[in-house]
Amino acid sequence: MRLTTKTLAFGAMLIAISVILIWAVRFPIFPAAAFLEYDFADIPIILGTFVYGPVMGLILTVAASVIQGLTVSAKSGLYGILMHIIATGVFVIVAGSIYSAGKSKKRGVLALGCALVAEIAAMVIANLFITPLFMGVPRAAVAGMLLPVIIPFNAIKFGANSIILFFIYKPISKWVKKEVSRKKERALDN
Repeated sequence: MRLTTKTLAFGAMLIAISVILIWAVRFPIFPAAAFLEYDFADIPIILGTFVYGPVMGLILTVAASVIQGLTVSAKSGLYGILMHIIATGVFVIVAGSIYSAGKSKKRGVLALGCALVAEIAAMVIANLFITPLFMGVPRAAVAGMLLPVIIPFNAIKFGANSIILFFIYKPISKWVKKEVSRKKERALDN
């Protein structure tokens, strides 16, 4: 990944969209864990990962997580920032690494599927070790929430966001490539 002005501007735009999405649309899926909210904020981050690779995905994840955690999701504090970085970070590293190795529709589906499994596994581990520290609850209580709440929440959130990304990625990536080509042509003409 080459950090050009265009890449940085596109990344900043994706972070801004991510923050707006978490501000505009988020809702709990499970009443037993109302703090686990579904949102669309990871879609722009995953999009940036597919366009520019896993390193950019991780940069977008950290930046968006910190901005969201200090603004629209401030009530979750450091715990929310850390858990978001772990969940989305694992997802974009796995998805971006697989997709970057050969960009195709089939490879995209494989990347999203593998990333979903890796993210769920990472969040099981993170919840078992990090949640008791931040929430002051026994590990056994968290373990009791894994099957009925935590695993389904992560599967629904990242599964739904993956499906949405699957349908919007090609049109957006074609537009990005077209814009990059136009700018290169203009630069060569000057």
